[in-house]
Amino acid sequence: MESHVKDRIVRRLDELPDERGYQILDYIEFLESKYAARTNPDNLFTKLSERVEDTMRAGKLPVEAISGTVSFLGSASKVVQGLASAAQSVVDEASKVARGSGQASPSKPDAATEKKPATEPGPSKGAG
Repeated sequence: MESHVKDRIVRRLDELPDERGYQILDYIEFLESKYAARTNPDNLFTKLSERVEDTMRAGKLPVEAISGTVSFLGSASKVVQGLASAAQSVVDEASKVARGSGQASPSKPDAATEKKPATEPGPSKGAG
């Protein structure tokens, strides 16, 4: 869809109450079922949120209850995504450290393995 058409639709949608928005959503889903294959979201929380929302709408619950529940699920999704990102960062850092320990370090050797220079005085051969 062209961006100017999307912008025009969004401007119109912003002015409508939630109840009318759900009617438009029903119409879009009707058009999808008639003319195109329905797309399923990849995100587990998005799937869950849409299923809960559809179930609540089918049960004729008030729009305020539906929007509050969907908002809560959206917040929970953001928290879980943040935790997943943090966990991925930890895994990435651990991976970098593990790769680094398997290779020879170009930095200075530590004191335990450092060879002593050949110019140090040793026992004298002439004494004795």
